[in-house]
Amino acid sequence: MSYLLNHPGLMWQLTQEHLAMVGMTLGMAVVLAVPLALLVHHVRWLALPVMGILSILYTVPSLALIILLVPWLGLNARSVVVAMVIYTQVILVRHFCVGLRSVEPAILEAAKGMGMNLWQRWWQVQVPLMLPIVLAGLRLAAIVAIAIATVGAKFGAGGLGTLLFDGIAQAGRYDKIWAGSLAVGSLALLVNTALLSLEWATRRG
Repeated sequence: MSYLLNHPGLMWQLTQEHLAMVGMTLGMAVVLAVPLALLVHHVRWLALPVMGILSILYTVPSLALIILLVPWLGLNARSVVVAMVIYTQVILVRHFCVGLRSVEPAILEAAKGMGMNLWQRWWQVQVPLMLPIVLAGLRLAAIVAIAIATVGAKFGAGGLGTLLFDGIAQAGRYDKIWAGSLAVGSLALLVNTALLSLEWATRRG
């Protein structure tokens, strides 16, 4: 705890790097997951192969996946972010598909009968109804991304994992190890709480 208090500037910088990686990952992951989920939802026979491939990729150890990406993307944050995007796809696509199935066809037909076009039905009907399920998936994906971003520090990506690996490399620097562990755990808890609160709010709404 003393290391956290004595190095506020460094902790803030590493936290910003960590959040930047996680934010970039979630943004890219959602952009990829939405069309995939829509495709699987409308072409049902694709569900098994698509979800099967994503599940297999999810079982690959994060360290091994990042190492496989390094020759193409370099020893930097890009390799880590791409690995995180791959890992979060199975979570997001699954939740988006569940969210799409949760919208009753009768509701969409009623919206169509009211004169809403496809775009209006998506934003004004489907998105609000499936939002709690989508946020649940986003929350799980965010926690996974925070964890993998910690490992990413080993590949020059920066972030709070830097403290853990520096502490391990510098024998006896348990203060850095404890500081890194507490910071990553606290960040995950804060993000989880924030998204869970938002999820509950949308359910009540």
